[in-house]
Amino acid sequence: MILPRSHKDNTASGKPGNVIPPPADKPLNMKTIKWGNLTWIDISPPTERETKYLAEHYNFHQLDLDDCLSKRQLPKVDDKHKDYLFWIFHFPVYDVKKRISVHRQLTAFVGNGFLVTLHSGELWSVKNVFATCERNEEIRGDYFSRGSGYLVYQIVDQAVDHYFPILDKIMGNLDDMEDNVFNEDIEAAHELFMLRRDIIFQSRIVIPMRTVFQDLFKRLGRFVNQPMTAYFSDIIDHMNKICDTLDKAREVIEVYKDTDFLMNNYRLNRVVRVFTLISALLMPVLVISGIYGMNVVLPGGVNSGNYTTLFFLLLITMIIVAVIIFIFKRKRLI
Repeated sequence: MILPRSHKDNTASGKPGNVIPPPADKPLNMKTIKWGNLTWIDISPPTERETKYLAEHYNFHQLDLDDCLSKRQLPKVDDKHKDYLFWIFHFPVYDVKKRISVHRQLTAFVGNGFLVTLHSGELWSVKNVFATCERNEEIRGDYFSRGSGYLVYQIVDQAVDHYFPILDKIMGNLDDMEDNVFNEDIEAAHELFMLRRDIIFQSRIVIPMRTVFQDLFKRLGRFVNQPMTAYFSDIIDHMNKICDTLDKAREVIEVYKDTDFLMNNYRLNRVVRVFTLISALLMPVLVISGIYGMNVVLPGGVNSGNYTTLFFLLLITMIIVAVIIFIFKRKRLI
């Protein structure tokens, strides 16, 4: 077990559940709950001041503390240190303004008697579990009495459950997109590409987390005071459903993308076909008027011509136009 380094204890040592405030002269982005022998420190958002505080009070490796401030870390579970686990998770958070999901990072140290979580403050699952433990002493005692690993389970479980409404929203958008793709009055390309980008981004975040969760649950048992196999298996089953649904969504959105491309080509071909028909119908009139208009005296000019010649030219034009329409019909061009 990692013991805090020698320092002046500024915690409230009364009954379990007292909230430990940061030092008054150095306010930190940190909240702390202590119950029995277990302490949960939640840091949001982390800065160098908070990591320095952790370095002074706990024997965490400096590289792990540096990873807490980095935004380019891949999800991982690091068990190189026998006294604690260090892990990094990524969770999707929907950005309403950009209309796309962005990833938010959760880093944590878990060991016997402590849990330290560091995040940007946008992760609902961490905030909800921490707030519940703060205001409800009964739930706090239940969670903390089972060990730091059980707190990690609660955070992960609520994060996975919270993702299902997001997944339902994606599938609902897919259903709406199907109607838009086949509706000729709606230009669906932009919405289609926005949804496709969101699905691909979510898959890139969520699918790798399934393997990370499996690795975490294999190593988390030593920090839990009860068998957790059934609980961990339930989360993995949920993750499998989420990943399968995202895979299906990716396949469906690719089909919609190809369909929208074909539908746009079909609409364009119809427009081109109409203009081609108009050009073909006007061509005989332009040719005949160009040949005979300057060389044959017709009625309506300076010199009055013969109406027989006019009717003959019109008859020839009508016959040519009729032949063109027949050929277009025969070739199924119109």
